[in-house]
Amino acid sequence: MNVVRHETQSGSMYEGFADRALAGEHLRRDEARAVLLAPDDDLRALLLAAFRVRERRFGRGVKLCLLRNARSGLCPEDCHYCSQSAVSTAAIDTYRLLPAEQLIEGAEAAVARGAHRYCMVTSGRGPSARDIAELTDATRAIKTRFPTLEICVSLGIMNEEQARTLKDAGVGWVNHNLNTSERFHPSICTTHTYADRVATVRAVQRAGLATCCGGILGMGESDDDVVELAFALRALHVDSLPVNFLLPIPGTPLADGPSVTASRALKALCLFRFTNPDSEIRAAGGRERSLGAWQGLALYPANSIFVDGYLTTEGLGAERARQMVESLGFSVELEEDGAFQAVEA
Repeated sequence: MNVVRHETQSGSMYEGFADRALAGEHLRRDEARAVLLAPDDDLRALLLAAFRVRERRFGRGVKLCLLRNARSGLCPEDCHYCSQSAVSTAAIDTYRLLPAEQLIEGAEAAVARGAHRYCMVTSGRGPSARDIAELTDATRAIKTRFPTLEICVSLGIMNEEQARTLKDAGVGWVNHNLNTSERFHPSICTTHTYADRVATVRAVQRAGLATCCGGILGMGESDDDVVELAFALRALHVDSLPVNFLLPIPGTPLADGPSVTASRALKALCLFRFTNPDSEIRAAGGRERSLGAWQGLALYPANSIFVDGYLTTEGLGAERARQMVESLGFSVELEEDGAFQAVEA
């Protein structure tokens, strides 16, 4: 009897969080922490409350996104989680910026797999003038063929002028994650600051581009760090919010890090949904390892996923992702007008 009463009270509390999120009211930090620390027995009620916010803002559609590692390795930064960093000895392919032809082929692959967004990612501290020139040329060619394909780039630290150049070429989104809280950031990277990351996000916004900005869970951060990250992203009004779960990679400083549990991952996704109700929330890197058979439950708070892997690690293939989405009563967002078909020259 006490269990039933507890579940009812908890469900009412989470529904109250959903009501406030939909009304544009902010959760307090203690309430956000309560979401993250919810008992596992409350997970069903928590997911249903988060889903109500997700459905009101984004319906039951799921956006598929595909990454292209446009330059691999050769990075001077010391991000402890990354297999491409200067402090990593991970066995990965290393190469300089891919030619435009291969980037265009990546866009074709994204379209073929039903992805709405195609993100070109380069390792390194930030883009050179040559990087910007080559990526804008590739973007123009891609947008000529696929006018409605969303183009995102992740190029490291950038200024407003670089962002405006990318926007003029047809880039719509820039990814630059905060990764964690300001307090914990020095524990995972020393070659650039948290302030550098915030400055890049604000420069992108001033240039009129949409922001894709999230974090990574499981790097040793505290519960309060996760809450602070959620609140920082809310303050920045980010458009897309990828939530990554550390995938420990041999050869990186965090190679021995424990996996984020499925229940922890789902509670975190619900937290980000309540605190950022208007943002696209993407269940991103490490989702497959942390959630396992529970991957589909991520779609209750999240409305977007990556398919066909990440930068240097594998992930769920597009066809299997589609089957998962549809088996749970969701639908993959498609272009009804066939706009993703190549435009003939």
